[in-house]
Amino acid sequence: MGTLQALLTELSGLKKPRGFMNRYVRRVFGMRPKPPPRYRILVMMASNLPEALDEALLRPGRIDRIYKVGYPSKAGRVRTYEGYLAKVRHELTAQQIDKLAVITPYATGATIKDTVNEALITAIRDGRDVITWQDVIKAKQLKELGPPEDVEYIERERHAVAIHEACHAVVAYRTRQHMEIDIATIEKGSDYLGMVASIPPEDQFTRWRTEFETDILVSLASLAGERMFFDTDSSSGVSGDLESATTVASFMEGFWGMGSTVSSYSTAKRLEVGAPGGGQGGRRKKGQDPEADLRRALADRIEDNLGTLLSRTEEIVRENRRQVLSLAHALETHKTLTGDDVIAVIDRTEGPLVDGRPYADAEFITELEEYHAGAAAAHRTHSKVAMAMPMPRLVQAGIGTMAPGVTVTLESIDSVD
Repeated sequence: MGTLQALLTELSGLKKPRGFMNRYVRRVFGMRPKPPPRYRILVMMASNLPEALDEALLRPGRIDRIYKVGYPSKAGRVRTYEGYLAKVRHELTAQQIDKLAVITPYATGATIKDTVNEALITAIRDGRDVITWQDVIKAKQLKELGPPEDVEYIERERHAVAIHEACHAVVAYRTRQHMEIDIATIEKGSDYLGMVASIPPEDQFTRWRTEFETDILVSLASLAGERMFFDTDSSSGVSGDLESATTVASFMEGFWGMGSTVSSYSTAKRLEVGAPGGGQGGRRKKGQDPEADLRRALADRIEDNLGTLLSRTEEIVRENRRQVLSLAHALETHKTLTGDDVIAVIDRTEGPLVDGRPYADAEFITELEEYHAGAAAAHRTHSKVAMAMPMPRLVQAGIGTMAPGVTVTLESIDSVD
């Protein structure tokens, strides 16, 4: 309050006469003080807690206009990245900078500066003074996820976590068009065992029923996948996914008019719709509780909707079993994948960091099925996985670890021990 009063005093003081002679000596001689000059002063203020400002400060005549400053748009993020990258040596193309602006939708100027600095640190640690695309991606992952915990899963649990996250990623890629996969990881964090993060590819301010339904499909993919791959068994790791799915389904049914009914649950509760006699008195007389009836009806509709969407999810996972096993193997191998690498594995193409072409080999997929069967058996008996995780033919030959664009002849393959 002291700061507020001082600020209001300074703002009002701009209209008072100035100077000792003007304010007091002239008054002694019966002369009126000279009016203050007409200051042309524009007062600008900024706050990240506008709700804490006093109304006396915001009244007309003091603060006449209030502008809300949000996150930079994509064009603003591109210009900010270009500005900070211009101060260092880098190999990023204009297309990569544009992609970087897309995959960091809520980045501010400080966030962008920090990411570029972290990318430079990564390059220097690698003995380089030029920032590459891989350096920027690593910096982004470090800033968003933090450093992973220094723990190692036992083999059967690592495979189960990889299957869990692969189901999320595959269903997201097949159904969710309004979001792009940003990152998939099975590295343990402070409050998660693995995660698949998605981002909007463009600035969008409205959401639609079909979009929310695909969000639910992605959330339910973990439960559907664990039940399918582990003989109807499932883990406690789906609890957060079920919470997200139930929350979205509740808003769809009770608030957004995207379910089987149109009325708003919150309005019906506030107006006590259906209360006999008008309110609490009528409830006690009749022994009825309309609010409880509304909750039960809403819960039944939510459960029906989730059950229908779970069936759709199970069908999608079943149709993409091969892709799930491929992506789970890639996650077990690399632990963390970018969105482009996830797509490369699913579509069996060459990605920025991961080559997904070996997953087109039918024999290799058969080996993945055998490995999964061994991991599922170890899961049931709480034992070690009997067989080692298979490796793609090209990786065994030494090609998969090479940089894109490098040509390897058959002679070099034959020379590998």
